[in-house]
Amino acid sequence: MNQKYALLFNPFSFKNGIELKNRLIMAPMTNFSSNPDGTVTDQEIRYYERRSEGVGMVITACTNVTANGKGFPGEFAGDTDEMIPSLRKLASAIKAKGSKAILQIFHGGREVPPELVPNGDVVSASDIPSAEGKPVPRSLDAHEVESIIRDFGEATRRAIEAGYDGVEIHGANGYLIQQFFSPHANRREDQWGGSLGKRMAFPLAVVDSVKKAVAEHADDSFLVGYRFSPEEPTTPGITMADTLALVDALSVKKLDYLHVSLMDFWSEPRRGVEDKRPRIEIINERVGDLVPVIGVGSIYTADDALAAIKTGVPLIALGRELIIDPDFVKKIEQGKESEIVTKIDKTKQEELVVPDPLWKAIVSTPGWFPGVD
Repeated sequence: MNQKYALLFNPFSFKNGIELKNRLIMAPMTNFSSNPDGTVTDQEIRYYERRSEGVGMVITACTNVTANGKGFPGEFAGDTDEMIPSLRKLASAIKAKGSKAILQIFHGGREVPPELVPNGDVVSASDIPSAEGKPVPRSLDAHEVESIIRDFGEATRRAIEAGYDGVEIHGANGYLIQQFFSPHANRREDQWGGSLGKRMAFPLAVVDSVKKAVAEHADDSFLVGYRFSPEEPTTPGITMADTLALVDALSVKKLDYLHVSLMDFWSEPRRGVEDKRPRIEIINERVGDLVPVIGVGSIYTADDALAAIKTGVPLIALGRELIIDPDFVKKIEQGKESEIVTKIDKTKQEELVVPDPLWKAIVSTPGWFPGVD
């Protein structure tokens, strides 16, 4: 290995003692490839196996904690105990390749397709659609809110029983947890909405539910992370000032990491702070001494990853690049970083081991992946 990149391969230890062999992580990415009953397919297993050998940790695609939280066709489920064998199959495949396996858990909220949920019942914090033409969700009542909070804990128990090394609470990308935090989606006037503090109540209650399940069913080695999107483009919407308040609150919850969901690692704040540094640097400066931060977003080369780690962010997640080149980590380790592929080769689905539904989505969506025009 070129010693220039040695920083990327320093082991990393979480506060609970769990160690990653390097600083590179597979980011959670929806793959649309599970069975209709919510079980994992053999295609998905092979896809994860192909990408689990080099990285220190794999965060899976999101899995719904309730039946009405299913956000995508072909999503694998974690909402009933019947799903535990399926979840275990995936965890075992990832861990057999030497990587830690983290199950991402979520509820799609107002973003779920009506045809995927019971009775087409789309729910959210309030009855505000995400955009014109989108379904108008039904506002959850107080009992339902409490029930979904418990469901996150139950999904965590299933992850523990299935052998995962941890869970990631998906509070990003416009799904239900973010909807409760967002002044766009949350217009409630009860304990779950109104002020900034009340909009944080649901995300923090989910964290508490997950931590309670870990305390009851796992030991200290089980990891709990939280993923969030730092801003929303809408007005009203989440601002960087809102997010800094949220990360302050999360940083005292004894989480194992915070994962900042970004399309571009170097993206700058829209509004809410008078600071033009990248969002990730602002967040890491704010809470990095209390909880490790994972950065992600448009990292395609060894030099991209090195520049990211040199900001002081301790862990770097790779999403699209690990689909484009599953051997990204191995090539750097072997001193072959010049051979890393940075654009999708539309002739190599079989070699890249990408499931059919995900491949069709990639090649038919211009601008999503480099190389798809």
